[in-house]
Amino acid sequence: MEAAAHVFVLTGAGISAESGIQTFRDAGGLWEEHRVEDVASPEGWAKSPATVWRFYSLRRAQAATVVPNGAHTALATLEERIGDRLYLCTQNVDPLHERAGSRRVVHMHGELMKSRCERDHAPPFDDTATYLEPGVELPRCRCGARIRPHICWFGEIPFRMDEVHEALSRATLFVTIGSSGAVYPAAGFVRVARQAGAKTVYVGPEAPDNKGAFDECRLGKATEVVPGLFRAS
Repeated sequence: MEAAAHVFVLTGAGISAESGIQTFRDAGGLWEEHRVEDVASPEGWAKSPATVWRFYSLRRAQAATVVPNGAHTALATLEERIGDRLYLCTQNVDPLHERAGSRRVVHMHGELMKSRCERDHAPPFDDTATYLEPGVELPRCRCGARIRPHICWFGEIPFRMDEVHEALSRATLFVTIGSSGAVYPAAGFVRVARQAGAKTVYVGPEAPDNKGAFDECRLGKATEVVPGLFRAS
């Protein structure tokens, strides 16, 4: 890694899975016999907000029991070394990067421990409440609208995309960690970075769907590969 490198790191479900965070992929795309679209889409929210809240409440409860792993810590250490020349973008909604010490995390798919008004009446706010009991009254904003999880659902536009693409255009090194390369727009980031002249590296236990876009694929667990990945030249 050159001394003046601008590093764009994209992390996906694989890095959090090594800390014990479960994903839909683990269950074949189902949760309690519900399709992912039932609990992670505007249509699912409109049909049954209680089901949606139960799903995210259980995810919040699970996230409270896990801790960052060595890959999270290595990225926090990299931020300490190079400051704002690291742009850390994650597809994950859990808070493990922050718990490891990262301070400039861009959650393109939202944050599990935040909620917001469904009408965007007010900014998102920190929230660890859970709604697991049947019939419990779901929260409402002071404007009268329902409070929803601060998550980018299927069919919605990920957050901060203009900023993300600007960072991709500056990157001299692009690294994807634990992302399948199957979910867009994140799967297309590597091509944007490569067109801008960045070296591109993938880290994960198996080759991603977009393997051909990377200069290097370093196969292995994130906890084993990432701590030794970034070396200053």
